[in-house]
Amino acid sequence: MEAFYLLVFGALASLVAALELSKTSKDRINTSSAFNSFKNNYLVVYSLMMAGDWLQGPYVYYLYSQYGFGKGEIGHLFIAGFGSSMFFGTIVGSLADKKGRKRACVTYCITYILSCITKHSPQYKVLMLGRVLGGIATSLLFSAFESWLVAEHNKRGFDQQWLSITFSKAIFLGNGLMAILSGLFGNVLVDNLQLGPVAPFDAASCFLAIGMIIILTSWTENYGDSSESKDLLTQFRGAAAAITADEKITLLGAIQSLFEGSMYTFVFLWTPALSPNDEDIPHGFIFATFMLSSMLGSSIASRLLAQQNPRVESYMQIVFMVSSVSLLLPVISSFLIAPSGVKGGSISFSGCIQLLGFCTFEACVGIFWPSIMKMRSQYIPEEARSTIMNFFRVPLNIFVCIALYNVKALPMTVMFGMCSMFLFLASVLQRRLMVIAEMHKSRSQDWTAMQEMGSEADPLNS
Repeated sequence: MEAFYLLVFGALASLVAALELSKTSKDRINTSSAFNSFKNNYLVVYSLMMAGDWLQGPYVYYLYSQYGFGKGEIGHLFIAGFGSSMFFGTIVGSLADKKGRKRACVTYCITYILSCITKHSPQYKVLMLGRVLGGIATSLLFSAFESWLVAEHNKRGFDQQWLSITFSKAIFLGNGLMAILSGLFGNVLVDNLQLGPVAPFDAASCFLAIGMIIILTSWTENYGDSSESKDLLTQFRGAAAAITADEKITLLGAIQSLFEGSMYTFVFLWTPALSPNDEDIPHGFIFATFMLSSMLGSSIASRLLAQQNPRVESYMQIVFMVSSVSLLLPVISSFLIAPSGVKGGSISFSGCIQLLGFCTFEACVGIFWPSIMKMRSQYIPEEARSTIMNFFRVPLNIFVCIALYNVKALPMTVMFGMCSMFLFLASVLQRRLMVIAEMHKSRSQDWTAMQEMGSEADPLNS
């Protein structure tokens, strides 16, 4: 079955290369040199930030286990990270809008570097502090950088459609290529150079420090609502009012929470799903295959976003439906394929089918990120962008904490079935969002036409 992994990886690599090399002028958007310089600067910084994040991921659990902690204690550390992101995320998001998004990005670098430093200590309390700092940093990573980009893009007067180029390239490089390279680099540090499981965290600190220097020397500051008369509580109320007053924002938040909740739950489930009988599977190679699938998705998204049709609100319905079916495969295979009672060995036939489904899901993840970024840039008001984006992460973090706490209490088929249902619901809500967006667009066009007709009928304008 070892050839199966190489076959899947090779097929995905060929597809990504073919898609990127076959792009024509129809798949590209003509831009200016000023925009390209701005975009490339952001992509360098974002790639460094994601490298700092991806280097840590594969070794967090391993490091904790090397310090002698059991699954229960490690589980509590992970819950502390998601809980920290939930409780502190809205606060740091509001501070980013009020005090400046550039400052928030620098704070992300400092906070995550401090989190990496705590990994040198085997003390449980110190490691818990590191998880709390890591949770705060995660909230900033997924809100402050995007908020700075959107505001700076608009401030410089670039075409709104050009944002989709930066979004898709950021996911292709930061969430795809950097994840693969970081995994390989971490493997070299730990296995080849035998520097120990803390080495990737030190390397992550270096990448974060380099990115922070670029931010400090080349980025300008921008704000949401910087009014000194508004305290944090007033900002929270304003963000909550914006969410409840506009159904499009409410739907967008629900869709994001449903998809990301399923995605983070999948992270905990794919290893036991592919090796239920302790089969010998190459975790690092499979992870790299998943990231290649994500790159394929982001490459597809870049083509879709470069076209006027289909609109992002339309094709995302299909993406959510496909992702729902792909995570339903473990449930279907458990009924159709008799489980093997043999311990160890290579991946089973059922595992091969599920791996293909998981790669499909990761491709959907690659399409999701630039597409949801595009919709957020359209619907979320600028003055409270970071605050609202972190509000969206509250139900997500609650869901992941509950799933992580009960991951051993519930059968795996139940967990996958629940994720599949959530993704199906996301597709339904996406349909509703498309209908509302079309109605709003139609009304705006009608109102513009009425104004033009009134202007022509006005004799003073003759």
